Amino acid sequence: MPRKLVERELTPEGPRRAGSARARRRSVTVNHAESPLTWLHSRGHLSDRQFDAGERLRADYERAQLSPSVTMRWDPVRVDGGGGDGLTPSERQLSAKSRFDGAMAEVGPGLKDILWRVACACEGLPDAEQALEWPARSGKLVLKLALDRVADFYRIR
Repeated sequence: MPRKLVERELTPEGPRRAGSARARRRSVTVNHAESPLTWLHSRGHLSDRQFDAGERLRADYERAQLSPSVTMRWDPVRVDGGGGDGLTPSERQLSAKSRFDGAMAEVGPGLKDILWRVACACEGLPDAEQALEWPARSGKLVLKLALDRVADFYRIR
């Protein structure tokens, strides 16, 4: 995955020191190409099982082509079917949609909102919490519960 590194300045820390012209500031390097699940996993907030489940769900979401299209598709048409599984592209798309729908049904109504926003729409956890009007730092727990159910659906151990 390509990296898109950007420097971000954090909020000022503490009061000004006597004799300093300005408050100390810190900055961090952020990779905009990194998915929210990868970010959470790399910092130890998600287990390997939860991360694999989220990536598998996102792969099915993308294979099923459920994200909105903005324009006409210009993908070349494959005559041979394109895969070694004996399925046509349409059959693979329908199979992925069936798996995605099954996983979301397994998760249940209270948990799938945050799951879809973070795993499929690649929204950051704070943005998803704000959009759902949830308290700060409540989404991580709900997301982990949802990912555990997705892992059970995909039989990830």
